[in-house]
Amino acid sequence: MPQLLGEYDCKIDAKGRVRIPSALLKQLGESESYEFVVNRGFEKCLMLYPKVIWTKITKDIDELNVYDEKNRAFVRYFYRGASEVSTDSAERLLFPKRLIAYAGITKEIVLFAYKDRVEVWDAEAYEEQLNNEPIDFSSLAQQVMTKEEDKKVAVEVQVSSKPGTGWTSDQ
Repeated sequence: MPQLLGEYDCKIDAKGRVRIPSALLKQLGESESYEFVVNRGFEKCLMLYPKVIWTKITKDIDELNVYDEKNRAFVRYFYRGASEVSTDSAERLLFPKRLIAYAGITKEIVLFAYKDRVEVWDAEAYEEQLNNEPIDFSSLAQQVMTKEEDKKVAVEVQVSSKPGTGWTSDQ
């Protein structure tokens, strides 16, 4: 599966259909019909997964112990609204009305493709999300992107460079 990338401004018609941009379809590879699973996203958006990716993700989820209350709650929340959709002959997807309502989607939408999935946002909600950029994006990037082994090295350096450890500048 290729790395998906890009922001695509689209329109949704009164029936809930969206034409998938050809640039996005090109990233998915040649096919007569593209199969996806759409469900509620973590924020007020929809998540569109190529069917092959959905299968990989749900394999891990399906192995959770459903006798554990937290696991059951997660599974319910994750699968809520999940629906299989595929493109028609005009390369359009028909989104379920309930999911459109959940995401507050009106006429203008943004498809935000990253990694192996596509977020589907109402255009105004997407712009609002972007306007809430962290004050210090650099600090957030450092927190998120620092690997565990890098954090351990930093702690070791801090511990070994304490004052009074016997090391002086004369040595």
